[in-house]
Amino acid sequence: MGCAASIYQVGKKKKKGIIPEVSIFVPSMRVPAQCDLQRTLKGVIPKNLADKLTSIRNQILLIAQDTDISAIDELQKALEEYLSLLVGLTRKEFRFQELTEFKWKNLEDGQEETSIANSWFELLSVLHMMAMLTLVEANMKLIPKDIAMTERAVSGDCMRDTVDLLLKASGYLNFCVQDVLVHLPPNIKNKLPKDLHQGILKATSNQALAQGTEIQLGLALESQNATLSVKRRLACEAVSYYAQTLCCLSRDNNFHGTVKKHLLFIKWKYLEAKAAAYYYHGIIIDKGTEPSCHVSAVCCFLAAEELLTESKKASLSFCLAEPVTRTPPAWGVMKHLNKKVPETAAKKSQMYGYLLDQEKNLRVLPDLPEFQLSLKPEDYTLPEADSTWDSEKWDIPGQSLKEHLKDCEVGVETD
Repeated sequence: MGCAASIYQVGKKKKKGIIPEVSIFVPSMRVPAQCDLQRTLKGVIPKNLADKLTSIRNQILLIAQDTDISAIDELQKALEEYLSLLVGLTRKEFRFQELTEFKWKNLEDGQEETSIANSWFELLSVLHMMAMLTLVEANMKLIPKDIAMTERAVSGDCMRDTVDLLLKASGYLNFCVQDVLVHLPPNIKNKLPKDLHQGILKATSNQALAQGTEIQLGLALESQNATLSVKRRLACEAVSYYAQTLCCLSRDNNFHGTVKKHLLFIKWKYLEAKAAAYYYHGIIIDKGTEPSCHVSAVCCFLAAEELLTESKKASLSFCLAEPVTRTPPAWGVMKHLNKKVPETAAKKSQMYGYLLDQEKNLRVLPDLPEFQLSLKPEDYTLPEADSTWDSEKWDIPGQSLKEHLKDCEVGVETD
C-alpha cells in the first residue's frame, strides 16, 4: 500500500506495471504512522489499557501494509476494535482529549505525516479510513478477477452489495461531518489535512450516494417491472447528487493532486448522468402528441448525444491525471446508452426533421425534472466504550499527571 495507485489494490496481490481500474473513486487513503502512545499514556491510564490501545493501533499499521485478499476485512475488524478503546480518550470527564499526539500519513502525497495532539482527530482519521476501505471494497465488487475481459457483466447481487457498501461509506463520512468535526476547535481544524476538510468529506459522501443511484439505474434497466418514469427519476437523482458533489469540491480553490483527480472524476460522471437523464426524459416527452413534444424530445436526444461525447473526453482527462488510472469497459447503463443514444438521436432527428425546420421557436432544450432524493447515508453510531474505561478502581502505579507530563518532556529531549 505504499504508492499512489495502491488505494485500488488493497486486498489484492499487487502487480508491478498494472494500472489500476476505477469504477468507484477513492479520493485518498490515510494510514496510521508510528507514534509512542505508551510513553504519553504511562501513569495516566491503566497499563493494560495503554498496552491494548498501542497494540491494536500497531496491528492496524502492520495490516495496512499487507496485500493478502483478507486485508480489508482484517483492517475493518481491527479499526472497529480500536474505536471502542479510542472513544474513552474523547470523554470530557477524563480530560485526555489533548494528552497524546497522533500521527497519520497519506499514501498519495509522498508519505508526509500529519501529527495532531487531539483524540477527536484520531477518531476522525479512523472513521475516514473505514470509509475509504469500504469504497475500495465497493470498487472491487465491480471488477472481475480477469480484468483483461473486453466484455463486462456485473451480476445483480454484486450491484446490490455495492450499493450497500456505498451507503455504508456515506454513513461514515456523514457522521464525521455531523458528529466529529464539531468537537474540534478552530486551531485544530486549520491543521487538518485536506482529505479531512468538511467540503471534501461532504463531497465524498455525496459521490457515494450518486454512484449508488447510478447502480440502481443499472438494476432498473435489467428489471422488467421498472418503468420509464422510474428510470428517468433515478437518472435525474444521480444528476442532483453529482451536482451537489461538484458544488462541495468547487469551494476548494486548491485543485491539485487527489483533489484535482476527484474533481475530474465527478465532472465525467456528472456528464454521463446528465446524458442518461436527457435520454429517458426525451423518451417520455416523445410520447406526447403535440409537435412541441416531438421537437423537445429531439432536443433531449441531441443533448444526450453531445453529453456522451463530452463525457468520453472527460473520462480520458480523469484517467491521465496523476495517479494514472483506467476505466472499465462500458457495462450496464452506459453500455446501453452508448448504443441507444446515437441511434435514437439519428432516427428521431430524421423522423421529425420537418418539425425542427417548421417550429424553430420550439427548439429549446427542456429543463430536467427535479425529484426528492431517495438514497440517504446509512445511519452510524460510535461503538460503546470498552468496559475497561468504566472500571471504578483503576490500578495506576506511579506518578501524578504533572510528573507524567514532566517525564514526557524529558523523554522528548533525549530522543
